[in-house]
Amino acid sequence: MKPYDMKKTAINAHDNNLLEKFGGVNPDVLKTIGWTPLVKLNKVVKPLDANVFAKLEFFNPTGSVKDRMALFMIEHAEKKGLLKPGGTIVENSSGNTGAALAMIAAVKGYKCIITMPDKVSDEKKNLMRAFGAQVVVTPTDVPFDSPESYYSVARRIADETPDSYYPDQYNNPVNIDSHYYSTGPEIWQQMKNRVDIFIAGIGTGGTLSGAGKFLKEQNPGIKIIAVDPVGSVFYDYFKRHRLGKPHLYKVEGIGEDYLVKDVDFKLIDDIIQVSDRESFRMARRLAKEEGIFAGGSSGSAVWAAVEVARTVKASQHVVAILPDSGSRYMSKIYNDQWMKANGFLE
Repeated sequence: MKPYDMKKTAINAHDNNLLEKFGGVNPDVLKTIGWTPLVKLNKVVKPLDANVFAKLEFFNPTGSVKDRMALFMIEHAEKKGLLKPGGTIVENSSGNTGAALAMIAAVKGYKCIITMPDKVSDEKKNLMRAFGAQVVVTPTDVPFDSPESYYSVARRIADETPDSYYPDQYNNPVNIDSHYYSTGPEIWQQMKNRVDIFIAGIGTGGTLSGAGKFLKEQNPGIKIIAVDPVGSVFYDYFKRHRLGKPHLYKVEGIGEDYLVKDVDFKLIDDIIQVSDRESFRMARRLAKEEGIFAGGSSGSAVWAAVEVARTVKASQHVVAILPDSGSRYMSKIYNDQWMKANGFLE
């Protein structure tokens, strides 16, 4: 039996015991994480192109894919004794991981401090505060190793806070494991073992590396395609084996200004670069044409998936990860004035 089979069997046995004990009612909200829907896209894809399927990760309780890895990392830290009752979780986040950690901290009784760049939407900041987290806002336009960056500030707060745990989502292999043991097997089962191309944005790299690794193990012929925003460093590193100079971009949750350890470049078959304009306009199309209310990085992934679908056989199956909900971008992507002011709408 493969490792994921054993883990899945253990999880199912655990869940069955809970269902018997609680009569089909989940004992807490953490048990609702995972097994998100996978749906076929019908209108943003042309009729003669390949089939494109969207994994709707905003069905997780805080509305994003990050619930999976946040719970996995916290429970791993608890088992290792790195996080103890009454402790404090400190993390740097562009919003979704912060919200997931804040929710988990609320359920488990931890304190939570999240640092984030000032480009992050107010909806995300307020969501974390709603869960009881302390939010520390830092400048966006500084190098990753600057003392003012949200990475550096988080590490400093963790060092200065007694009984704190710093998950370090960008460089923690447990991030990858969370998707190897959950997201990947879910996609494989939902698609009935028919996946030809897997597409995901890269920020921490956990979703792409973990789910991609699992899918490649099932079928080495599956192509793993990463999506990177213009201004991030991953595209140049993959294509030209050098680090380009990062610059500001407005899409949230994907891309980075340094090479993080959780991106497995050996696994990636190609990287597609996408602009803010392409990301945001596709997100709005998803809402208007498919009834799928998703965020900007979801638009990035679907834009790339649609481009790929035009170039491969019509019989192929393309699966894209949609990381979060559009509800946290009402003041930005779904605000006509903001879109026009930034040159994304005529």
